[in-house]
Amino acid sequence: MADVGGKYKTYAEYKDSGVESMGTIPSAWGLVRAKNIFSIKKRIAGELGFDILSITQKGVKKKDIESGEGQLSMDYSKYQLVFAGDFAMNHMDLLTGYVDISPFNGVTSPDYRVFNIENTKDYVPEYYLYLLQNGYRQKLFFHLGQGSAHLGRWRLPTEAFNEILYPKPTKREQELIASFLDHETAKIDTLIEEQKTLIRLLQEKRQAVISHAVTKGLNPDAPMKDSGVEWLGEVPEHWSVRRLKHVADLQSGIPKGKDLAGKITIEVPMLRVANVQDGYLKLNEVHKIHIEPDQLERYELKKGDVLMNEGGDNDKLGRGAVWKGEIAPCIHQNHVFAIRPKDIEPEWLALLTGSSYAKFHFYRVAKQSTNLASISSSNIKETPLVIPPFEERRAIIDHLKTLMKKYDAIEAQGQDQVRLLTERRTALISAAITGKIDVRDWTPTAHPQQKHPEAPHEQTA
Repeated sequence: MADVGGKYKTYAEYKDSGVESMGTIPSAWGLVRAKNIFSIKKRIAGELGFDILSITQKGVKKKDIESGEGQLSMDYSKYQLVFAGDFAMNHMDLLTGYVDISPFNGVTSPDYRVFNIENTKDYVPEYYLYLLQNGYRQKLFFHLGQGSAHLGRWRLPTEAFNEILYPKPTKREQELIASFLDHETAKIDTLIEEQKTLIRLLQEKRQAVISHAVTKGLNPDAPMKDSGVEWLGEVPEHWSVRRLKHVADLQSGIPKGKDLAGKITIEVPMLRVANVQDGYLKLNEVHKIHIEPDQLERYELKKGDVLMNEGGDNDKLGRGAVWKGEIAPCIHQNHVFAIRPKDIEPEWLALLTGSSYAKFHFYRVAKQSTNLASISSSNIKETPLVIPPFEERRAIIDHLKTLMKKYDAIEAQGQDQVRLLTERRTALISAAITGKIDVRDWTPTAHPQQKHPEAPHEQTA
């Protein structure tokens, strides 16, 4: 974790807090249990008509129940009231849950924990919010949890929550620490967002460069012709346009849930939708499945297959990557298609199916539902593919490989910056709330300007 101590002064004397995760605290600070800070509320609404609130990593949000997204309750009158200024805590899921102070009046799940600070003479809510959120971010509550972490239900019981020990600086110090962190984390958050914006723009640029190269070529003076595909437009005159079914075979994957009781089986790795990303494979967690031995040949992946997802969120529709035989043997589930090229290179097919025009084709023929989409094998087979002569295909592939290495390097640099800034943010919060740094004489400073590295220039028509 980033070290922030060198930039700030420390208190003159420290003492052991007796809490391992807290370490030492300033000698003048006290300790207090959560039950003496917070007053837990259980106010059932009893009627409808309130805004429905959800607790997210980005704060307390008003839920749009009209859209039908997410999990909906049958009776919101059984939800508990939340008033502006209350703490709302998803203590039922320490893996993805969070806590925040609600800016709204509304209701939230009766399973969540709603509480406030009644003694504002001694306790500043914003300071203790930083302590609570730090508990989630650094998983400090995990050893107090109960349930099943494997099933995503690792909860913080009320009894354990009440007994958590927290620092008790003077009220003035609490106010200064909260103000200091509001100011300093806002600056870090701005830098993080700038890096994320750079990464997003870089990814958009990458998509545009690939799409232009595989549909227009590298020669800006090449004579053009109508492709015959409305959303594709013109392509170089000497290129052909063929349906995917004429240059590749499509292999569907194995359905799950078949009854194998009493049958001889073997266990093999199986790729899922989560393993197939846009342009690459995520193989850090590959599940295994039991199948009958004769199914291995039917569903086994072969080196050079282009993997594509059947569906998911709209931005994931049709995304895929080339299988290079990373795991052998390996099969794929029925929501992942394996496309086996016959007359073109796998790399060319992967570039085409990842281009803007192919993504548009997948989107227009997909079966749509709320924020989800799926595409059939027959529609994938009808995808129009632009095909230059062999030598030109190889030149475009090599050109894009070289260019993408540069883009990858810049994106990796941006991702490293996001990671380092995030670590610094966490370390700064942890240091301030536990008194490892002394901010009593802190005064705000101007926000420094951040310069971004430029994306590489590329040759396009």
